[in-house]
Amino acid sequence: MKRIGTVALAPVALTMAGFTSAGIAGGSLAASMMSSAAIANGGGVAAGSLVAVLQSADCSSWPGAAGLSAGATAAVAAVGGAAGAVVGGVADFFLSFR
Repeated sequence: MKRIGTVALAPVALTMAGFTSAGIAGGSLAASMMSSAAIANGGGVAAGSLVAVLQSADCSSWPGAAGLSAGATAAVAAVGGAAGAVVGGVADFFLSFR
C-alpha cells in the first residue's frame, strides 16, 4: 500500500521540488539541480539525465502528460522516496546531537 501512495504523490513531490508543467521554477531545488547539471556538462543539460527525466514527468497530471508509463512514474517516485529517506536520515543524525 505504501508503494501506491508513493507513486500517487510523485507529481506533488516533483512540483514541490520545482519541476512544474510550465518549466523549472526559479530559485527551487530543481533550478539548483539544473544549474549543477549544466555546469557539469559544459553549459547544457544532457538528454536522459536525472534533471531531464524529472522535468519530462510534467507534474500537471498522473502518470505524466509527457507520456511517462506507470513504471517510469514508479521509478521517479523511488528516486524521490530515496532522496526523502536520505534527508530524513541526515536530519535525524543532526538532531541526535541536541
